[in-house]
Amino acid sequence: MCQKGVNTDQMKIMLGQAGDTIGMAQQWLEQIHHLAGHADLDDVSATVAQAGVLLGEARAKIENAEDQIDGEVSGPDATVELV
Repeated sequence: MCQKGVNTDQMKIMLGQAGDTIGMAQQWLEQIHHLAGHADLDDVSATVAQAGVLLGEARAKIENAEDQIDGEVSGPDATVELV
């Protein structure tokens, strides 16, 4: 459905793809975090773990945006008042 010239279905697909990409990056960082830990690179391990947490927060914001689109699209575009 289009809203104000924006194809919201396409936008939701794009947000989903961005979320999936971030999820894949989180998996890579998790592997790097464990490898750094096994190599006794504690500072690297902690920094990479923090980056993974930040990506998790970004992913949650993307999911929130998808939910907001659903709320916007399902809401009425016009109001009716009794005169």
